[in-house]
Amino acid sequence: QVQLVESGGGLVQAGGSLRLSCTASESIFRMSMGWYHQAPGKQRELVAVITNGGSTNYAESVKGRFFISRDNAKNTVYLQMNMLKPEDTAVYYCNADLGVRRWWGQGTQVTVSS
Repeated sequence: QVQLVESGGGLVQAGGSLRLSCTASESIFRMSMGWYHQAPGKQRELVAVITNGGSTNYAESVKGRFFISRDNAKNTVYLQMNMLKPEDTAVYYCNADLGVRRWWGQGTQVTVSS
C-alpha cells in the first residue's frame, strides 16, 4: 500500500502562486504521478500528470499557469500553480498510478480569493 501525503495548500489571492508537494512512502520511479482537483458539488478532474518518463499533460484550464514536476530521489511530485484564479478553488489530490493499481492522497485545500 503506497501512502501519499500532500502539502502546500492554503488561502491565496487571485493572481498569486502556490506550490503543492506530494511525497510517497515508497519509490515512485515506475509510476505515473498526477494531480486532480475536486470542487464542491463537482466531480474529481485531472489537473496534470507526469509519466515515469517525464512526459506531461495538463487540463486546458491550467495550461501555461500550472507546472508539474517530479523528484524520484525524494519520492515527491510537485505542482507549481501560478496566476491562480478563484475557479481554481478545490481540494487537490495526488495520485500514483502503476497501471494495475492506483493510490490517492488525502487531499489539500486550495482556496483562491477574488
